[in-house]
Amino acid sequence: MRTDRWAKSMGRISRIGSLAISSSIKENQQQPCITCTTFNILAPIYKRINHQDPSCRESDYRAYWLARNHRILDWLINEKSSIICLQEFWVGNEELVNLYENTLGEAGYVSFKLGRTNNRGDGLLIAVQKEYFNILNYKELHFNDFGDRVAQLLHVELASTFSQWRNSNIRQEILIVNTHLLFPHDSTLSLVRLQQVYKILQYVESYQNDFQLKPMPIMLCGDWNGSKRGHVYKFLRSQGFVSSYDTAHHYTDADAHKWVSHRNHRGNICAVDFIWLLNPDKYRKLLKASWSEAVFGMFKYLLRRASLTESDAFAFLKAENEDCITYSGFCEALRQLSLIGHCHGLSDEEIKDLWLQADVDGNGVLDYKEFLQQIWSSTTPDQIDDNRNEEQYDSSNDSQEQTIGFSVKNAVLFPPEVEKGRWPEDYSLSDHARLTVVFSPIRIPCSRLIC
Repeated sequence: MRTDRWAKSMGRISRIGSLAISSSIKENQQQPCITCTTFNILAPIYKRINHQDPSCRESDYRAYWLARNHRILDWLINEKSSIICLQEFWVGNEELVNLYENTLGEAGYVSFKLGRTNNRGDGLLIAVQKEYFNILNYKELHFNDFGDRVAQLLHVELASTFSQWRNSNIRQEILIVNTHLLFPHDSTLSLVRLQQVYKILQYVESYQNDFQLKPMPIMLCGDWNGSKRGHVYKFLRSQGFVSSYDTAHHYTDADAHKWVSHRNHRGNICAVDFIWLLNPDKYRKLLKASWSEAVFGMFKYLLRRASLTESDAFAFLKAENEDCITYSGFCEALRQLSLIGHCHGLSDEEIKDLWLQADVDGNGVLDYKEFLQQIWSSTTPDQIDDNRNEEQYDSSNDSQEQTIGFSVKNAVLFPPEVEKGRWPEDYSLSDHARLTVVFSPIRIPCSRLIC
């Protein structure tokens, strides 16, 4: 029975993996596709093999972790994704590192690994097929925060496989990010994950500015340790990013229970693994403005969780015997809501930025109107059409400068049960599902870009 399921699953994945390119050409003669896989492979140092003894880990049993990782590699090599992003890669074990690097190398990939800070044992691995990409640059981001988390940035150019645009003026570069955000062991750590995403977006923005790069597609891959209801999801949506899986299946931001990708050590299931796409024509708010809105969204959530209405919240924040909120009162409210006052809270600079964003008239206090507009107002992402097709971007004016973008053609999670919001008890490859997305390159006129 397991063998049949294995065979069927391998066939299903193959159809959207390596064969996606050939099948896409048959369906649409204009352009082949690229595929991207993100997968948290559960480091053996974290995999519990005896639930009665939490200290008993797979890393103590070489035969166990070696067999499981051989199976993972078999899947990855069979799938032949153009881009592979792995999290919880056991960088601390030389044998496993060599196994992945040699196997992926023999399959035509170039790979980069990055361990978490403070020798945590696990980290990240990103690999791309040399047949499809030229490597332009590789960068590493160390958050140096409470969770010792890191991120990878890979700057690539489509190779000669995509020869149709080779002799044109179309820029064919992509930025790919791989990361694994902090697990929210308590509510105060939700802010840390938001800060980590902010650092990633700041780093990407700085990289583009430092090298004077023109707008290009950005893919953010990884384990975000937060669901579609969370502040990280809303923050990325406010920056124009779309969830590729949700786009492929025409799900909206409100469809939070359609699929799952992780069962955590507490037994809870949720969707935390995403491949985010930002096309270079997407409207983007100023990053600092989006960050402030995201923090104010968390601020509002915490106030509402305390059953405070907007008038109650204003009364909670305002100064005694005054009909306004002062800076000191604002800071005290942040402290009471556990957004400051501990090692991973907001910094003094971040607090001042938030205050300046809220104090629209700059008079040093917030009146009720400013409170409603800047703090209490809803900042949910605009409901925009993320399923536009490539014909919309085709331009008959060859003299107009163009860039590359991507449309989402398909997206599949494995095991298939997770696509229905269920977690199969017989799945043992990881405590995460594997997500693979098929992208089709499209032309985007530069006149549409928001620079």
